[in-house]
Amino acid sequence: MMHMEIPTQHEQPGRPLIEVDDVWKAFGATKALNGVNLQVQAGRTHALVGRNGAGKSTLVSTMTGLVVPDKGQILFDGEPAPSVRTPKKWQEKVACVYQHRRLVPQLSVAENLLLNNFPVHGSRITWKDVYSQADAMLGAWGIDVDPRKEASSLSVEDAQLVEIVRALSGGSRFVILDEPTAQLVSSGIRRLFKELLRLQEAGVTFLYISHHLDEIEELCQDVTVLRNGRVVATAPVEDMPQDKIVAAMVGDAQYASVDRRRENSVLAHHGGVPAIHLDKVKVEELEEPVTLSVAPGEVLGIAGHAGSGSRHLAASLVGLVPLVSGRVLLGGKPANVSTPARAIAAGIGYVPEDRHREGYVPMLSIEDNIATSVLPRLGRWGFVKPQERRRLASNLSQELDVACSSTDQAVGSLSGGNQQKVVLARAMASRPEVLILVHPTAGVDVASKDTLFDAIERERQRGVAVIIVSDEVDELRGCDRVLAFMRGRHVKSFGSTWEAREIVAAMEGVEEHV
Repeated sequence: MMHMEIPTQHEQPGRPLIEVDDVWKAFGATKALNGVNLQVQAGRTHALVGRNGAGKSTLVSTMTGLVVPDKGQILFDGEPAPSVRTPKKWQEKVACVYQHRRLVPQLSVAENLLLNNFPVHGSRITWKDVYSQADAMLGAWGIDVDPRKEASSLSVEDAQLVEIVRALSGGSRFVILDEPTAQLVSSGIRRLFKELLRLQEAGVTFLYISHHLDEIEELCQDVTVLRNGRVVATAPVEDMPQDKIVAAMVGDAQYASVDRRRENSVLAHHGGVPAIHLDKVKVEELEEPVTLSVAPGEVLGIAGHAGSGSRHLAASLVGLVPLVSGRVLLGGKPANVSTPARAIAAGIGYVPEDRHREGYVPMLSIEDNIATSVLPRLGRWGFVKPQERRRLASNLSQELDVACSSTDQAVGSLSGGNQQKVVLARAMASRPEVLILVHPTAGVDVASKDTLFDAIERERQRGVAVIIVSDEVDELRGCDRVLAFMRGRHVKSFGSTWEAREIVAAMEGVEEHV
């Protein structure tokens, strides 16, 4: 591999490389950023932390030229940021590497690095120069990756390093890393950190966004905490121990869950047989098997960020992710949940985290979406009775207060809250004995959120076992128990009464301060 001298960037001593100056941003009635001030010094790694909805994504969008602030400004090395109409000038100032890889998997590393900027001779791409330039780009930053390798074959950490090199190739020496370890195992994290520290020594400045406070303590020099669109703390990492960061993230929020005595009563009423029991269930993202039971009429919360294994565990119970080992019992009997159809037939309803990609078909009507999972039950000999389908959709739409002109209306034309109601209605259509809900109120308004919670409570009263998977404390407030997951392991259990800081601390890995 060719090697080049690592490029440097000259900044005036003491002047921030990037400065967010009194930035405000609202989306309709939602105030995402409220007078945010942030300074990132050159050659340092600055952590940005906060719970979901704190404003991190909006702040990053303003710092990368994707969103124009309503008020305030972004400064690079003391100069105002370029116009959002000049993306190439932004690329010279800042780059962002997201947790989900954005390389084109079918192309080589070299092709991804030089995409839209291939060296040509006449009208033909000169492949010798493509690989030579890519080799030089990787070598300039000491990244040992074969430029001829197909991107799809890269490890997660190699893919992220290639994306960092691509980001730096635009001229910027300031890189925003958004949850870079979410998909990494421990060995990958160690390697990534080693490379990031070396790049920092070479003059690269990082804004590091992570839910894992141990990473921030190890890698970062400064930390800023966002809460409700405001900066509530900024300090050197050495002055902000993990429990202090958690306290700043949570503020005064405290939630006590419902009385756990109801759990004991429903268990006794059903003879002590769990509605669902996981017997040493192991899936790819879990470091160790999980054994747990949920009683009829009990609500179990599983708290964990992306990469904790919580979402993979939920997906494995409805046939979206294969079980590596273990078994699932429903009503005390082994159940086949290897496909979504079999999971539905066995008595499991499911609400996915991303309703737009997995929850509904936007062009189809409310009626069609709700009936999708239960069509064989709405007729005989392969024929669906239209009146039965219409009655089902009408009843569930009324129960969930779906605001629509009729059940013939396309789901894609509904508001986000009403779309989510339709997704829950589809899960309820089969009258399941177990409901698995992943982040069930994501991106919905307060009124819709209350309606969804009311519907979940009615299902619980009907004797349905409910599992809520979320990293939002507010979504876990009605749970009888909460199990916290982190990096593929169940790390802590909570009963019916807890404080928000305890759940957040467990998800962040700050167990010793809980």
